[in-house]
Amino acid sequence: MDMRDIQVFRAVMRAGTTSKAAALLNVSQPAISQSIRKLEASSELRLFERTRGRLVPTQEALALIVEVDRCFAGFEMIEHRIRSLRSFGLGRLAIASFPALGIGFMPRAIAAFGLAERRVQMSFQIMSSREVYQQVSAGQLDFGLMADELAVSGLEHSQFMSVPGVIVMNDRHPLAGKPLVTADDLLEHPFIALNPEDASRRRLEQELIQQGKVLRPILETPYSNSVCEFALRGVGMGMVHPILALDYVTRGLRLKPMEVAAHFTALLVFRPGVPMSENAKELLRVMRIQMESDMNALRQVLYQKPGAF
Repeated sequence: MDMRDIQVFRAVMRAGTTSKAAALLNVSQPAISQSIRKLEASSELRLFERTRGRLVPTQEALALIVEVDRCFAGFEMIEHRIRSLRSFGLGRLAIASFPALGIGFMPRAIAAFGLAERRVQMSFQIMSSREVYQQVSAGQLDFGLMADELAVSGLEHSQFMSVPGVIVMNDRHPLAGKPLVTADDLLEHPFIALNPEDASRRRLEQELIQQGKVLRPILETPYSNSVCEFALRGVGMGMVHPILALDYVTRGLRLKPMEVAAHFTALLVFRPGVPMSENAKELLRVMRIQMESDMNALRQVLYQKPGAF
């Protein structure tokens, strides 16, 4: 199996047609078709159906492209690392975070860190917890932040933060004036839930089951920011990561504490046996200061006093 044929397969899947793939790779269209036939012959798989002169991906092709993309992502990260080392030497940080802390919190922390003053170049990516784990394991990140829904075997890790989830709703919701959301409230009003594999959702459901209650969401979505967007538009209320929810307060989102405790926990992960650079240590220090600042802001929003959360 030739790597060039796999590259052609990926180009066809991404471009949609052989002519566009040929332009992308700067080769002829017959060369594209020949590579696809070679790959099908060597793999003994039918990857495309030929329909009116077009290649339509089969289910086998759709399954294969997932692994191909994962492989090429690794190569692209290596190329990016080489270019960065050539341009910036070791004065560089590569960090990633799962969305709940990556969307609002990490930009605030990185701004406070002061890249220009420190003459540090940074790569910061927002990705799923599984991708954070994979990238740290592969040595492509200095450290990462991920949710605690996955095992972190093979990596050094510590708890970065753990905080109860909050309920979000718009200011027209029937519970908008209520200071505390009860377990019964969660069942009596339309509820937007994080996906079933989310650790915080599982904790919420376990707490409700112990009270003989079953959560029946009208909508499931993978990210807290999606829950916030739906809540703003009146679809329902939902439980989200409170640090992310802070960024929606100025848009009119209401944040409410819950009677039921369901925590969101973030893990800091890094490779064992690899000393952390001074820049990485300093960024972590700034992140912890920023987290304390965000927690104080959250207490003010929820309780109008600093020490209750």
